[in-house]
Amino acid sequence: MKMMKDSSSRQVTFSKRRSGLFKKANELATLCVAQVAIVVFSPGGKSFSFGHPSVHSIAQRFLNQDDCNSTNVDNFHVSLDDAKLEQLNQHYVELTKELQTEKKRGQMLEKAISSKRKMVCQKPVNELSLEELEKFRKSLEAFQEKFEERVYEIEATSSLLQLSKSVEDNGS
Repeated sequence: MKMMKDSSSRQVTFSKRRSGLFKKANELATLCVAQVAIVVFSPGGKSFSFGHPSVHSIAQRFLNQDDCNSTNVDNFHVSLDDAKLEQLNQHYVELTKELQTEKKRGQMLEKAISSKRKMVCQKPVNELSLEELEKFRKSLEAFQEKFEERVYEIEATSSLLQLSKSVEDNGS
């Protein structure tokens, strides 16, 4: 491995690797119920951190090297915070999976659109016959209908997620 010479490439690589590092830290915290803290500084000097349950609590624990300094009341609050954080982490993992599924679906739709476009419209539009234009129009209308159905599904899912969040917020 070598340091990247181009500063803009270095910044892009830093951002991507930082995101991956934080994602892995979150997975470690979620799957293993581990306490994790990461602090990184960008090439430009800006700091970024990830902590579970928090960077501060992990740093204090590391610096003190002693769990027994907390009172029972503090432990109770931390366990409540951990439970809420665990719930939020689980929600994050679910949303991340849903996002990946939607990205894959979007890629498949892009491929389908591209192949349909090639099948229907191999010539420029102004060179199509009346019959080809009519066929092209019908395929566009079918696409528009499927597109509108998908938009409706996404809006409904979004509304349900917002409703679920507001119910959780009101119940807490």
